[in-house]
Amino acid sequence: MDLGQANDKQNHSTVKEFVLLGYQEYPALLFTFFLATYTAILLGNGLIVVVTTLDPALHTPMYFFLRSLSGLEMCYTSVTLPKMMASLISGDHSISLPACASQMFFLLFLGATECFLLAAMAYDRYLAICQPLHYMRIMSHRVRIGMVAGSFAVSLPMQLFQVGIIFSLPFCGSNEINHFFCDIPPLLSLACADIHSNELAVYVENIAFVIIPFLLILSSYVQITKTILRMPSATGRQKTFSTCSSHLTVVILFYGSAMIVYLRPKTPESVKVNKLLSLLYTIIIPLCNPLIYTLRNQEVKTAFRRILGRKRP
Repeated sequence: MDLGQANDKQNHSTVKEFVLLGYQEYPALLFTFFLATYTAILLGNGLIVVVTTLDPALHTPMYFFLRSLSGLEMCYTSVTLPKMMASLISGDHSISLPACASQMFFLLFLGATECFLLAAMAYDRYLAICQPLHYMRIMSHRVRIGMVAGSFAVSLPMQLFQVGIIFSLPFCGSNEINHFFCDIPPLLSLACADIHSNELAVYVENIAFVIIPFLLILSSYVQITKTILRMPSATGRQKTFSTCSSHLTVVILFYGSAMIVYLRPKTPESVKVNKLLSLLYTIIIPLCNPLIYTLRNQEVKTAFRRILGRKRP
């Protein structure tokens, strides 16, 4: 082996662990904020799961999907927040290579599953509003379970492949990830190889797991809007639209932030923007989901009072 090859091998030594920089200022304040947020996410989404499970009046397709989404959100935030809080309280921001790969996989897997689950919820609203006479026949219990299980099954192999090709890259030089967790864009910037094929794979996968479900949601709401506008009563239009407004709000927040992070071109400011947006779709949206879906939902509030014994069925 000549000197040039030896130097090249040395310069491309394998990175054993990464350091998640995130925001290291004011650790006590950030820890308190993340702890309160994580507790609220688990309590809020857990309450939706319990209420929609225990109350027979909420055993409908819409609340079945809402229960699935709430359970998914609790898992999604559990991938990042406990590690972030542990780093803040201990001061150790390192993460091993296998742990980083696992964290990235579960983030991508659960995030892609949520994209398909939101599309399934949009289809459910389309059937309920545009095909009400056939709604319960089409959206049977077996179909609902199949749609949720399919959302997980479609996402699993693609995300395993995505994480596999990313962590097959050589990493050298700096091991500092300028992010809160192991995400694709900051990790690819540390690779010591040509990453154009990886970036192309990211774009292709985002088209499959972000754009296609978003187009399905958009087409559902186009038909829903046409149906609502044909209703003769303004009260009926408002009441019908209110059943979709919560889901539409979550779709706009989730897809908007995800598209900006993963599909927009790189700029010098993109690192800071992506860090802020990552807080939106990994923490703020799961925190707001229980409020968005229950604040104006009289059925859920009534069911909660029945479970607490304040009101008899």
